[in-house]
Amino acid sequence: MSAKGHDWANPGPAGLVALAMACFTFYAVFTGKVEHSAIPLLGIWLLGGFVIQICVGLIELKEGNTTGGNVFTFFSAFFMLVTGLELIFKFFAAMNGWKIDARIDGWAWLALGIALLTWTPAYFKSPLTLLAVVLALDPAIFIVAFADMGVIPRTMLSLAGNLLLLAGIFGLYTAMAVILNTAYGRTVVPFPGPIIKPVPVSTASQQH
Repeated sequence: MSAKGHDWANPGPAGLVALAMACFTFYAVFTGKVEHSAIPLLGIWLLGGFVIQICVGLIELKEGNTTGGNVFTFFSAFFMLVTGLELIFKFFAAMNGWKIDARIDGWAWLALGIALLTWTPAYFKSPLTLLAVVLALDPAIFIVAFADMGVIPRTMLSLAGNLLLLAGIFGLYTAMAVILNTAYGRTVVPFPGPIIKPVPVSTASQQH
């Protein structure tokens, strides 16, 4: 807890680092920077990301951050935990010749992509670098979904990989800005504000 004893500190940077880790590693897989024998290791890394993001999501919700709290919570479950376990399972399935219809993953990713896309306007009130993370994730998730469903060729995953790398870079920049600017109590790292300025509570109440 903070020095005042009643508020939690901002957990967002830890969640963004976990997200960046996932983005960087998927970039490496989708663009052929690593062999597919690395898949089980990636699964384990994602399980670690789950621990961080579920903590971040719950703290954000406790602090009243509806958008960030819900996004980190469902990211922790599906992008981290489920994906990590699935990667490990699929590796051993391939090794043992088990037949599975993985197209179901595409339908799941499609739902997650639609959710994030419809929530994206909420990030217009967030710092521009955080909005950039979401704008890069949106098309990447749909590419993964359609590739898993068999709608588009899997060669398109390289494009998704590059978009994920971009999202990871913006995520790391946002995390750095929050940590350093908070530590020094001033703007050490440029941190551009939102496209839409939040309306102060007092002003909003006067409009009703």
